[in-house]
Formats: sequence, C-alpha cells, structure tokens
Amino acid sequence: MSNLLNVSSNPHARTEHDTLHEMYNVILALIPVTVFGVAHFGLHSLIIVVASILSAMVTEYVFDRITHRKNSLWDGSAVVTGLLLALVLPPTVPIFIPVVGSMFGILFVKCFFGGLGQNFMNPALAARAFLLISFGTLMTNYSVDGTSSATPLAVLKTGGSVNTTKMLLGFVDGHIGISIICLLIGGLFLLIKGTITWQIPICGVLSFAFFMGVLGGKGFDPQFLAAHICGGGLILGVFFMATDPVTSPISAWGQALYGIFVGALAAVFRVFGNMADSMTYAIIIANLLVPLIDLVIIPRPFGIGRNVQYLLDDDQNGRINIPKSALILMLIALLTGGALAGVNYLTAPTIAENQLAANLAAFEAVLPEAESFEYDDAVTAKVEEAAAASDYYADGAFGKVMINEVVAGKDASGETIGYALSVTTMEGFEGEITQSVGISADGTVQGIAFTVLAETAGMGMRVDEPDWKSQFAGKQVDQFTLLKSGGASSDEEIDSISGASTTSGAVVNAVNAALDFYHTNLA
Repeated sequence: MSNLLNVSSNPHARTEHDTLHEMYNVILALIPVTVFGVAHFGLHSLIIVVASILSAMVTEYVFDRITHRKNSLWDGSAVVTGLLLALVLPPTVPIFIPVVGSMFGILFVKCFFGGLGQNFMNPALAARAFLLISFGTLMTNYSVDGTSSATPLAVLKTGGSVNTTKMLLGFVDGHIGISIICLLIGGLFLLIKGTITWQIPICGVLSFAFFMGVLGGKGFDPQFLAAHICGGGLILGVFFMATDPVTSPISAWGQALYGIFVGALAAVFRVFGNMADSMTYAIIIANLLVPLIDLVIIPRPFGIGRNVQYLLDDDQNGRINIPKSALILMLIALLTGGALAGVNYLTAPTIAENQLAANLAAFEAVLPEAESFEYDDAVTAKVEEAAAASDYYADGAFGKVMINEVVAGKDASGETIGYALSVTTMEGFEGEITQSVGISADGTVQGIAFTVLAETAGMGMRVDEPDWKSQFAGKQVDQFTLLKSGGASSDEEIDSISGASTTSGAVVNAVNAALDFYHTNLA
C-alpha cells in the first residue's frame, strides 16, 4: 500500500525544500557561531551543546517509540531545537540545564501537540523561557573560569558604555551563540539557500531600531542603537528563531508584519522590562499571533496575479472582510504603543530630574559635611577609562560591579573633603542594586545609601536598615570582608544579614569596588 501512486491535477510543484534539507541548512548555518562559542568559552560549552542535542534526539525517539509513531528523528528538527537551545544558554550552566530544557521543549511544546508542524511556538525558545522561570540564577550567571563578568546589555541597562566592535565579533560575555558576525554569516547563507526570506529579519531589526530610538531615551544615536542591535540575542532571534517556518506566517506581507511586531515587542521589553534580554518573550508572544496574521493575510495561490489576497465577502461588491477581532487587536496595539511612546516622551524629563534628585540626596547622605557636589573632568575620565577597559570595574574582581559616576564633595571654601561614588552591582538576589558610597579625603568610609534596591522584603531589604549600614561608617580600610556567621570583631569585618547572604555580599563587593577605585585613582 505504501507504494501506491497518487493521481492529481496540475500544477505539480517540485522543490528541494523538504524538511530534512531545510534543517540541514539551518545546522550548517549555525556551525560558525557554534565553533566560535566553543573556542571562546571553552570545553564546557561544547559539552552543553552536545548534551542539549542528544537530549532532544533521545526525547523525541523515546516518545515516538512509546506512542507507536513513525520515527521522526531523522528529519533533523530535534537536532536544530537542541542546538538552538544550547546557543542561548550561558556557557557555564550545569549539564542538567540543557538536558531538562531540551526534554521540555521537545516533549511539551512539540510532541504533545502532534510533532513537527503542529507546535504553536518555537520549542527552543519555550524551553529557554521555562529554564529562566525555573532556574533564574543559573540562567543569568555568566561567570567564566570562576570570574563573574558582564553581558553588554547589563552594562547598557545601568547606563554604562560598551565596545560595539567586540560585541560584533563576539569577544564579550553572554550566551554561547554570541558572535554577531558568525550569526550574520549563517543568516546570509540561509537567505541565499532560500531557507528563510528577508522579511522577518530585516523588518524585525528595523522595527527594533525604530522603537529603541523612540523609547530608549537616547534618540536615534547610532552607537546606542548598534550596541542594542548587537546584544541580547536580537540577531540570533530574528534570523534563526522567528523564521521557524512552523511558527511564522506563510505570506510575505504576513512575515513583514510579524517581523515588525517581534522588533517592537523586543524594544518595549528591553526598555521597560526588568530583564536585559527580551527576544525570548517577544518571539513567543508573536508566535501566538501567527494564526491571526495568516487568517487576515492570505498568500497568493497559483495563477493569481496579486501578491496579497485579503479575506473578501462572498457578495459581488468585493468588500474587504477583515475579522472584527483582528481590527480590535490592531487598534489596541496601536493605541497602546502610541500611549506608551507618548507617556515616555512626556515623562522622560521628569524621570531624569527625579533621578538626579535621588542621586543628590544619596550623595548628601553619604557625605553630610559637604556643602556642594561637583563633577571633576579628570575623575570622570578615569571612570570612563575603567568602563572602557572592561565590562565591569576591575575586570570583574568584585563580581558584577560597575562604577557609574564619581562626584567631589566640597566644603564652604571649595576644598574637596571627599568623594561620593555611585556603584551598581548586578549580583543582588533580585538583580540590580545601585548605591552611593561616601569616602572622605583620607580614605575613611562615611556611609552608604541606596538608590536602587528591590530585594526580598524582610530579608535582603534589611541591608537598608541604619544599624546594618552603620557597620561601614567611620572605617578606614582597604577592603571589607563579609562574615556569614556573624561576630565581626574588627573594622574590616561586616556581619551578614541572616538569610540574605547574597544581598549582603553584593553590597560589600560594591563598597570594596568603590574603595579600590578610590585608592587607585583618587587618593
């Protein structure tokens, strides 16, 4: 029966673009970025890639055997899912992370919905979202060889500057598939082979750049936009994730609309979200809208001259019959986007003024004897030099800590009596902590004050209690040491807050970074 011939009317479309061929092309396109990632991050990243691919393949094979389905392992889709998931993971995650992620993506997102062609969202991205929710700390830890380091987007999030050339080449910290130039080579290969079309990646990047220019707070500054385009998995997302033929629209105009939506969502999430990386959720949400896009925009059938056909009434008037739900959704999106952009435009000056006022209040709290605060061009140049030398201050010696700015505290006669340093650490239990550290001219710490603190209530938030912050005041030391067991007996020792050692350690590291900067550049 399997050898029966099918008789059908013409036209007969014949193409080399079958599933195996397309998956083979995607795998080839990902080889350059995979090789670079392994060379850049080391052997453990190769183990992650292999574990992720094998787990995806084994999961699909076992599912097919249990459910008595035809073996679908050799269509290559499981390999692509495992490889894509590995490329969006930090290079030092434990091996169980790619194993669990691949199993989830293949089993719950692909197999349970009927296999390849039936999944409603990209399995690799769904797996990454699952891992981010379940193992947030491990999934955002980009330390290499025991040294904590920064992702460029995390630096941009705190207002720092990054080396765009390094980002383009891939010589920065982040997920394994970090090299933009390798990703562009792979994306160009897919375009040449016809595996993907240009609408989704081009429209996605242009839409992202436009909305980042509108909402990002720095206008259409080329360096700012280039840094964001090269960071956060945007290029990997628009060329290899969003273009998944199963979860993207089938018409050219639909793909363009879909790409615009992906770029807009990514920009909004990056500007207003808590996480620097925004592509995962942007593409997943866009995946959910694909059925609606395909319902509204129909591809051109054979023999029809128009490039795009819309749903028409059955009457002779040929009126466009766009579903009411699509119109409502489009109207809501337009109104929401316009309102968001308008509110951001109107409130940006006020937000900036409030931030300056908060910073000034923090400076006054840590240097109460100062009559005024002034920026010193030479000191500012040293701050910028430290930021340019590495993503985080002192090359990560104090964890994910960055010196944001330094101001000189002046007395009534204009003499410098000390410095207030704004320092950000990304190693709090809930992420970012920004604080001001006051250091007098003789190197004595005068105090600390927080400007960004969103730790767990009753635990990490206790670092803002006066009794705990007072441990730093009046101490003249080179570096503080955190005692998790308590019982501090010397100026160098700081008692940790019970149950909040992560937050306590992050604050101590930030103070130590400020002290090191002072002794190196200001003393």
